[in-house]
Amino acid sequence: MNNNKFRVLSLDGGGIRGIFSAVILSQIEKDLQKKGVEKWHIYQNIELIFGTSTGGILALALSLGIPAEKIKDLYFKNAEAIFGNGKKLFCSMFSSTHQRKNLENLLINIYKENNNNTEPLLKDCKVPVAVSIYDLHKGVPSVLKSMYHKRFKRDPNLPLFKAALSTSSAPTFFDPYSSDDYLDLEGKIVDFKYKVDGGVWANNPALIALIEAQKAFTIELKNINLISIGTGQSIFLENNRTKRFGILYWLNKKRLIELFMQGQSQQAENLISLLKNGIDKEENDNFGYIRLNTLFKTEAESIKMDETDSNKLEKLEIRALDVYRENKIEIFKLLNLDI
Repeated sequence: MNNNKFRVLSLDGGGIRGIFSAVILSQIEKDLQKKGVEKWHIYQNIELIFGTSTGGILALALSLGIPAEKIKDLYFKNAEAIFGNGKKLFCSMFSSTHQRKNLENLLINIYKENNNNTEPLLKDCKVPVAVSIYDLHKGVPSVLKSMYHKRFKRDPNLPLFKAALSTSSAPTFFDPYSSDDYLDLEGKIVDFKYKVDGGVWANNPALIALIEAQKAFTIELKNINLISIGTGQSIFLENNRTKRFGILYWLNKKRLIELFMQGQSQQAENLISLLKNGIDKEENDNFGYIRLNTLFKTEAESIKMDETDSNKLEKLEIRALDVYRENKIEIFKLLNLDI
């Protein structure tokens, strides 16, 4: 680690819009390779990766040393397989919109391919990583963590793909995730039932990641550099709509779910800004921080979390490339790298 800065990467939830995050991270890795940097993988330039939902899937992949480009390609090539057979609004009132089997198979395969064809566990991660979930069985928010603190004994033996499926089981999109029990590091049985997407409480996990860096690693706030990547945010009010905001309006296109997740993400962003520069930005920077995101200004621009239209996904990639180019200098400054 250079300059004694503890580098943290936080990745938002957002379904297929995780392409936005993957494109930015892929460009970082490509530019490091072009520069001839030997340690060009993201995990080699970050001390803690924290993700939610699609950001959790990406975080776990990066922690194994999987290039971000591979996850980007996985999303582009398999959007239809993951989300292409969604149920209509009426049917989805009685069951989740999508089946997770295709996503499960994709994750099992890509994680194993990059772990000597064996199923990786959380303890196999090459860099500290954490993903947020919600435990319906116990009624509590939770975080699945790799083995980066002596007290973290519950999660290290959990297979990576199960952690990924848990953090990405967004309500109404997928059923809660349950699997067989497993043993923690002390040989105790861990019940692993009814886990849902951490986006219900931490869709933007940057604030939690910041606290984790301080408490689990005893890092002072001033010594932290935080890179937080979103997946796009929407303006929900349609033109000329001034009434009829009933159940059907909010259920259609999953507006209610996306609104809750987006609102949480934005408030986490607001609180981090307050920590960084104080009220009305009167304070000098208390730590290094950048937020990378994009705004969908109209209904036509918006991209659903389960979008399958390749043209829309390609436009999202273009947005990500633009955001990366605009912020490239600051990104590499926070990574303590010259480029």
